Amino acid sequence: MQLPGKVALITGAGSGIAKATAKLFAKEGAKVAALGRTKEELEETVAEIQNNNGEAIPLVADVSHPEQMQQAIEQIIHKWGHLDLVFANAGINGVWAPIDELAPEEWNRTININLTGTFLTVKYAVPYLKKQGGAIVITSSVNGTRMFSNSGATAYSCTKAAQVAFTKMVALELAKDRIRVNVICPGAITTNIDDSTERRDLEHLHEPVDFPEGKIPLTDGKPGTAEQVAQLVLFLSSDASSHITGSEVWIDGGESLLKA
Repeated sequence: MQLPGKVALITGAGSGIAKATAKLFAKEGAKVAALGRTKEELEETVAEIQNNNGEAIPLVADVSHPEQMQQAIEQIIHKWGHLDLVFANAGINGVWAPIDELAPEEWNRTININLTGTFLTVKYAVPYLKKQGGAIVITSSVNGTRMFSNSGATAYSCTKAAQVAFTKMVALELAKDRIRVNVICPGAITTNIDDSTERRDLEHLHEPVDFPEGKIPLTDGKPGTAEQVAQLVLFLSSDASSHITGSEVWIDGGESLLKA
């Protein structure tokens, strides 16, 4: 086991990458606090972990609400006494629309969940991580960091770019406390994040361009899996990456090298 005795907070744990990571962390010996907004999904994640002899609790909270996040992390400490690992994964695609059609409230919702949610998750976890050191992994994206061809995804891409800057700033600040902070940038991964996406009037925005065959070069167009991303998060959270901090890692099968 790579994470024996560790306590991990995983946000967005009801589905996709975070759910796969929660299950993998539990398999590797971690106690998992599965946080999200949908009680039924979280209970399903926790049940799958417990049915495989793992230990987990569900935490219903919205990452964009300071009080809810503070209370959720206090529940972890009350339950297990410490916190070692944080996977800040919760996020939405939000509304993808022409900039002159994107409403301020649509912009704000994406910023609040993706960026402020990351800030609040880390902010309230840090005092406990400082007690013994630990690791934080943040989920960004190829969009806004190495790929800019998804016209209309302005709010989303801005949050993803900001998460990379946030990671580097916080990594240096927390290095003296032996807290490592890294960020992953997935490309096309099979999850249900499209359920939180509203695409509106995008047809005329896209520049005509022909890419070589094979959208994802490494797999001839086949998207990656949540389990593959979970393996990367495990590596960045474990002692195997003990000298890595402030780094972004793209996991996209080379897609963003082809389609920048």
